[in-house]
Amino acid sequence: MAPSHPDLTGFKALSFDCYGTLIDWETGIQNALRPLVSQLHPPHPLKTEPPTAAMQRLSEITQTHEARTPAIPYNEVLVMSLSDLAHEMGLPLPDSVSEPFGNAVGTWGAFPDTVAGLQKLARRYKLIILSNVDSSNISATLDRQLAPARFDAVYTAQEIGSYKPAHRNFEYLFGHAKKDLGVDWQNGELLHVARSLPIDHVPAKQLGLRSVWISRGGEKEGGEGVGGGIAKYRNTTAFEWRFDTIGDFADEVERQFAAKKS
Repeated sequence: MAPSHPDLTGFKALSFDCYGTLIDWETGIQNALRPLVSQLHPPHPLKTEPPTAAMQRLSEITQTHEARTPAIPYNEVLVMSLSDLAHEMGLPLPDSVSEPFGNAVGTWGAFPDTVAGLQKLARRYKLIILSNVDSSNISATLDRQLAPARFDAVYTAQEIGSYKPAHRNFEYLFGHAKKDLGVDWQNGELLHVARSLPIDHVPAKQLGLRSVWISRGGEKEGGEGVGGGIAKYRNTTAFEWRFDTIGDFADEVERQFAAKKS
């Protein structure tokens, strides 16, 4: 039987976005925003349940800060962004709420399919993280939320000095994957795996990096979240594979390797 997806067996390494792809970033953000949103009165446009509109506005503010101040770590950017959002809402934001917010990211849970899927994938490829989140939060996530899955390399915006979708972050990935792991993306040895269309898949197309879209509902109308929907980004992305979850992706990889042996 012909494979249901293009061949996945020729790559040496997978690079992952972490938050939104492996970690349930949206649930974490929404839970953190509910105390603020609950103070709004109808018909305020950000007064929704779940607080998707507030989450999307926070993401817009965060991306503006990331572009303007790329050297500031993500945990600090997140606190700045929450403060700006509260100001827009006309709500007070006590330090007791804002200060812990930036470091809460490392406590947010993985999707149910993530860890088992990563363990399967690690049997076939080297695993890399390329994340916009700061090194402290990433470290907590690796130790608690993603264990016992392990990664061969982790590259963060904090060490790179800029945020995706900047090409600099992907160029850093390319250079270090080759230097640290012997993986040459120009020889087709690297595959990028991510949820976010504008942050990961748009620059992947611009650079010619092959990619997998882990859509997590983003293929459906109303499921765009902060990772974007295909209707908006169809012409600016070029991912060759789409899976609902990391678990589904890992299962297809196993199917293809098994088919090659039979």
